[in-house]
Amino acid sequence: MVLTIVIASLAYATPPEVAFSRLLPAAPALAAAMWPVLPTVLLGTVCLLLMIGLGIVFPGLGTWWTAGGIVAVTVAAAYGSHVRLQREQTLFQVRLVADAAQQVVLSPMPRRFGDVEIEALYLAAAAEASIGGDFYEVVDTKYGVRLLIGDVRGKGLPAVGSAAAMVNSFREAAYDEADLVNIARRLEASSNRYNAAFPPEGMMERFATALLVEIPHGGGSIGILNCGHPPPLLLNRGELRALEPTAPSPLLNLAELIGDHYSIDTFGFASGDLLLLYTDGVAEARDRDGEFFPVAAWLRRQTPGRPRELLNTLHHDLLQYSRGRLDDDIAALAVRLCASEEPPDGQRDQPA
Repeated sequence: MVLTIVIASLAYATPPEVAFSRLLPAAPALAAAMWPVLPTVLLGTVCLLLMIGLGIVFPGLGTWWTAGGIVAVTVAAAYGSHVRLQREQTLFQVRLVADAAQQVVLSPMPRRFGDVEIEALYLAAAAEASIGGDFYEVVDTKYGVRLLIGDVRGKGLPAVGSAAAMVNSFREAAYDEADLVNIARRLEASSNRYNAAFPPEGMMERFATALLVEIPHGGGSIGILNCGHPPPLLLNRGELRALEPTAPSPLLNLAELIGDHYSIDTFGFASGDLLLLYTDGVAEARDRDGEFFPVAAWLRRQTPGRPRELLNTLHHDLLQYSRGRLDDDIAALAVRLCASEEPPDGQRDQPA
């Protein structure tokens, strides 16, 4: 509307030879990018009436040619506005479906399980997406708190479907199986069934890395089964340690090819220790020079504290390091063993 007033004022204040009035068809064209159909048509009508008025004031201005252009542009702009609104509505529905899928695959979880405090971070590489091929889950069982984090090779809906199949399998197996090896075999079976139902383009196109962690009630130690996943990092009193597996375990969906020989490693986990689990999207975030994000060096510089504070810092530093351009999905879990009398996060400073 402001553009219309400016053009009409210039057309009235300048000599007819300058012909600013010929710019009036631009107003409804621009309006189509922002306004619904009816306001766009109304603006085109206003422009048409202004052009007729200018033609009365300045005979010989070419009124009817410009008026015809306004009518044609207004019709086209109204159609363009209609198409834009339809696409926006479709995108809104797709985002609702994506949000629903996120709730299925990455359901909200409690921040604390007894003495174990856990926070999660998820960043999809596509700005429009809510979820990708990375996944995680945490459950509290009679065997202890069990965690899963993993990364499906590939992108799009097939990767999301494969991730959902493994997360759902873990939610059942974690309660039933007394051993992490049996949980890994259940995940392998679920992955195979999903790929049989929805075959990938190639045999190697939908394997997944995964990391299974078990924290017994009372702490003291943790068990880790690593299926080709980046090793978790343990920060203990300023000392950083990468919890590498002593023997490799097969990636999910590859056990039939290389054998299902799984290995569980046990590590110490004391009160105040901080454990960081992450997918390769964290370690492979690049700066402008193509250098990878130095996860271990970054964590070594952090002050042990609450998991939420750590992940907030990681989120900020990753976006700053990559200049907001992530090439892969990112998932991370921060785990801290608290003293039994320590209150949950957010309740420390509340008055009695």
